[in-house]
Amino acid sequence: MARKQITLNTEPHVVEIGADELLFQPEVMGDEFVEAFTDFREAVLVANGVDLDDMDSLTPENLRSIASGMRTFLARLMLPESAELFTRVDVTGADGEVLGSFQSWADATAFVDGLSGQTGKPRWAMRLPDRVLVEIMEFVVELYGGGADQRPPTSPSASASGSRKGGRRGTAVLPSKASTRTPGR
Repeated sequence: MARKQITLNTEPHVVEIGADELLFQPEVMGDEFVEAFTDFREAVLVANGVDLDDMDSLTPENLRSIASGMRTFLARLMLPESAELFTRVDVTGADGEVLGSFQSWADATAFVDGLSGQTGKPRWAMRLPDRVLVEIMEFVVELYGGGADQRPPTSPSASASGSRKGGRRGTAVLPSKASTRTPGR
């Protein structure tokens, strides 16, 4: 008789960023992951007409919407305390004092628009460079989506491999001449 034992994760997955830790759910059902990703794709990419293959067409508003959408998507997979920190937007006054805290960029912007007699600026409570958001996205897709080279099934190019990352190409390590076999030795 064959027997297979499958273990479910019970401890949260942890992403360490400096002194902060973001805790992700130990297990996420496939349909929950796909639903969260589909919502992100529809609400951010499709609604804004964003074509990630044409980065020259992005506007600052598109980029802000993408960053906000990524945070919302990732927060759906986090434990509540981490999600609250990750999506919190603080509105600061000219003196740097926090005038209010909100769980969405839209709510913070509405608050700023309603300020009378003073100015305010929305800022993510947990400020992160875009490259870090992308790194967390890649981690989550690999963790819950079945691998780094797989895209969620709702992606129009689900069967295509991911495009090459930008930046300089690395140099391959070549064997040294000393380790190369030479006839007659």
